[in-house]
Amino acid sequence: MKDLDALLRKIDGRGYKAYKEIEGVYSFGSYTLSIDHVQGDPFAAPSRVSIKVPSQISKFPKELWSSPIRKKALQDYIGRAALRAVREFVRGGRGTGKSGQVDIASGNQQVLIRNAVNLSPAGVEARITIGLPADGRRILGKEAQKVFFHELPLVVDRGLVFSNLDPRHMACHVESVEDQHFLRNWLRENKLIAFVGEGSILPRRSGIDDSPLAEGALPFKPPESLLKKVKLPNRGEIGGMAIPRGVTLIVGGGFHGKSTLLHALERGVYDHIPGDGRELVVTEETAVKVRAEDGRVIWGVDISPFIDNLPFGRNTTGFTTDNASGSTSQAANIMEALEGGTGLLLIDEDTSATNFMIRDERMQALVSPDREPITPFIQRVRELYECCGLSTVIVMGGSGDYFEVSDHVIMMDTYAPLDVTEKAHSLAPERLNVSPAPALTPVESMNKRKPPLERLSARRGKKEVKIDTPEMSTLLFGEHRIDLSSVEQLVHIDQTRTIGLMILYYAKKYASSSPGLVEGLKLTLKDVEEKGLDILSPWKVGTLALPRLHEIAAAVNRIRADA
Repeated sequence: MKDLDALLRKIDGRGYKAYKEIEGVYSFGSYTLSIDHVQGDPFAAPSRVSIKVPSQISKFPKELWSSPIRKKALQDYIGRAALRAVREFVRGGRGTGKSGQVDIASGNQQVLIRNAVNLSPAGVEARITIGLPADGRRILGKEAQKVFFHELPLVVDRGLVFSNLDPRHMACHVESVEDQHFLRNWLRENKLIAFVGEGSILPRRSGIDDSPLAEGALPFKPPESLLKKVKLPNRGEIGGMAIPRGVTLIVGGGFHGKSTLLHALERGVYDHIPGDGRELVVTEETAVKVRAEDGRVIWGVDISPFIDNLPFGRNTTGFTTDNASGSTSQAANIMEALEGGTGLLLIDEDTSATNFMIRDERMQALVSPDREPITPFIQRVRELYECCGLSTVIVMGGSGDYFEVSDHVIMMDTYAPLDVTEKAHSLAPERLNVSPAPALTPVESMNKRKPPLERLSARRGKKEVKIDTPEMSTLLFGEHRIDLSSVEQLVHIDQTRTIGLMILYYAKKYASSSPGLVEGLKLTLKDVEEKGLDILSPWKVGTLALPRLHEIAAAVNRIRADA
């Protein structure tokens, strides 16, 4: 501590690069401060710092992190507590550029596996970033002293020490995540694909604000016919709408809550914080939201179950294009999801290609089947379930043709769900039966696709590895700009950052030896789950959050050849 104080006094007023002298480890009595990396100038990415509080000081009870899911939840809680302390005690704005800014990577409404906070029997480690203060490129040593000796001790005391945190609030956070984990396992055991708890608040504040709608949101009330009760390990018995496996339609008038329910289901693959409103909304963990994605790249995907007999004999069993149409992109998205092992597709007709979803009787009469290369999804959806075990939830507001192929129909009426399955099925015989389609290609026989190694290069210019994430929906990987804007189940930029590092890890370790992309990514995920996120980076960082297999594969599948 005294050494750091002396160094800051010594370099005060000097050029910014003199800050490099403070890299090292310092004892502050109740905790250890490690300055791991110093930024090159006040406008560069902030400096990386880690703080270790020994267990005899931090004293987080072992029962709060006695299992992997509880540890994930408690680490998430501590990260949020540290961030609250930063916002309360750190002034920020201490000079030029990022001077004085202090931050710790923390979640929004979802609870993710991160490396910003790490619990161990030795204690708790928090990884933060600090913008070292400067006026232009002249060091402001006295301002840095205020950050290190006045503000950070308060952050440590109020964010990383159990006795200064609310034990009931902390236990509620951990127990809520544990209950959600239990619910997701319960789904699988009971052959269900989703559960929406009674009283859940589904509407969000806006399209860019994922927090619950503050006023006017109706608590979710399940229809009696789909009501199931389950006893959670901490919360006790609850009730909610249980959606069985199969083909489920969500119907209703415009603005009555169809897409709101689907959005809650697509985010139900993640655990949520208490107070989010969706703590009791859980979905089959492999669920994938698919949509049309005009212009995306496709390489080597077998889309023949949906699109075949193209003009001029173009191959669709290993379909490749740099500019996919709505129908070909949606077909590829489904086949890639199948390749990744999904058990549930989530589809909204508003973001789907119309000609991919359905062809009405008049169009079928006008354009004969031998002239139409597209087999609409309606002709495959039951086969996908009965032969492949793939369930589907579809938001459908404009066509009743899907009634015939559905198992359950839920109508949203002023944000209230009604089970209208019986009525919908009674209407189905009024139309012709859905035309049969040629047998679906067995999923087991799908090609073991492997991306060409040159697509996995992270080199940019003279740099061997260059990976950037300017925003959650954009990954810069070497010379490649990967557009993830249609990968709708990403929830945090730290996941995007981690995807870039996981692609690099896969490229170096498994791309050549594994039989296919998915197998190699599974091995990559297994390594990360066993050894931690830190194996992905050569430097100590605290801004990584674990993505799912499906989002990693989606990023690889969108790498263009012509970088």
